[in-house]
Amino acid sequence: MNNLTLLIPANKESESLPLFLDELNDYSYKKMIVLQEEDVETINSISNFKDVEIFKQKNKGYGSALKEGLKNIKTEYFCIINADGSMDPKYLREMLLLCEKKDFVFASRYLKGGGSDDDDVVTFIGNKCFSLIGNLLFSLNLSDILYTFVVGKIKSAKMLGLSYHDFRICVEIPIKAKTNKLLFTSIPSKERKRIGGKKKVNALKDGFLILTAIIELFCKKIFKFL
Repeated sequence: MNNLTLLIPANKESESLPLFLDELNDYSYKKMIVLQEEDVETINSISNFKDVEIFKQKNKGYGSALKEGLKNIKTEYFCIINADGSMDPKYLREMLLLCEKKDFVFASRYLKGGGSDDDDVVTFIGNKCFSLIGNLLFSLNLSDILYTFVVGKIKSAKMLGLSYHDFRICVEIPIKAKTNKLLFTSIPSKERKRIGGKKKVNALKDGFLILTAIIELFCKKIFKFL
């Protein structure tokens, strides 16, 4: 299983990340943590874990963390999995197996057999709406467009030309996978409650940014064919 690196973006996750890394000790995958240099509390909380790579992102934001990690991964496959422990690593083996014949495999909380113990009404409705818009504009056939629990081939990720530094990258990944004619599928997964800490997503602010990103990416798609 050494051909997969777990890319774990972390932002003020000193409470949850050490506990999640303890759980990940049961898996033989490489682990890469990407966080901000000033997040000293989180850095200190994982100082006893000698088998993890730590990268300090050059710019702030969730997207910046992902781009920094993807740039430095050396294995054939990667998996984006959040530091709060809400994404269950038990799905990794199935996702990795499916990814042998795909470029990306997305986990979904909204396929039959999936679910969430951490969702609320606002994020549920928002995700459903954004997934519907993304499917209508790009024919994604995805039920959970904002959920970045994804396994992929690193060479395919580098073809995407990811540009967003914040949560807009959540929709940028599947949309650019589609517009670049890459192959992807999804599987049902159950989201757990976060181990500790607080959510970093601002539903209204980030929701607006995500909507503008979908529109911007659609305009780029249209103008490309004009």
